[in-house]
Amino acid sequence: MNLNLSGKKALITGSSQGIGFFIAKALNKQGCDVVLNSRNSLSLEKALKDIPGSKGFVADISSFEGAKYLIEKTIESIKSLDILICNVGNGKSVPPGNESPEEWQKVFANNLWSTTNMVEASWDLLSKNKGVVVCISSICGIEVIPSAPITYSTAKAALNHYVKSISKPLGKHGVRINAIAPGNILFEGSVWDKKIKKNPKGVETMLKKEVSLNKIGHPSHIADLSCYLCSPLSSFTTGSIWTVDGGQVRS
Repeated sequence: MNLNLSGKKALITGSSQGIGFFIAKALNKQGCDVVLNSRNSLSLEKALKDIPGSKGFVADISSFEGAKYLIEKTIESIKSLDILICNVGNGKSVPPGNESPEEWQKVFANNLWSTTNMVEASWDLLSKNKGVVVCISSICGIEVIPSAPITYSTAKAALNHYVKSISKPLGKHGVRINAIAPGNILFEGSVWDKKIKKNPKGVETMLKKEVSLNKIGHPSHIADLSCYLCSPLSSFTTGSIWTVDGGQVRS
């Protein structure tokens, strides 16, 4: 399907692997000029080789200074910005009940500030081009998922609320923002890749019990929806949280 994205300028944070990489690859196939980002130079170099014509910059966007730097380098590289994908996030944290002030700060920096920093740093550019923002959240921010870290779940819930709230001021400038809340997504090196290798029977049992479609998702499922939300086909859509989890959440 032609989503009319050819020639659009897109920046995808946290895109050297996993969901972010698949989103960057999908946008590239739709004809977008894509800029990748990672904190790891080696993984970024590898990703750039797999996406023809892509650019990439190492930056830690959990700080506002890092976000500003990434936007500056993006403009130097592709001259403009139409699409911002906020994908940086990390579900690793301490078990429920073992939180500390330092852990809260770290997890919120990775899963909330990484988005708010990028939106603030790119506000003027996105307003100028009536751009689009897509944030990658989690079903952990929608309802309590047993054993999921409380810090991570709370940060993603805050992210979802941020998307809904900021959609109104951004909308006054013609900018749309939505979030995708993935469920269990499998790719090499992911949490579910490790769980399957460690306890395949346990994963199978969990899927039968908790997931309506009885399967794990693929990053392409998130990438395809991201492309749609970035396209003119979704021009009347903003401030929404799109759940992609095979029918797991009950809320």
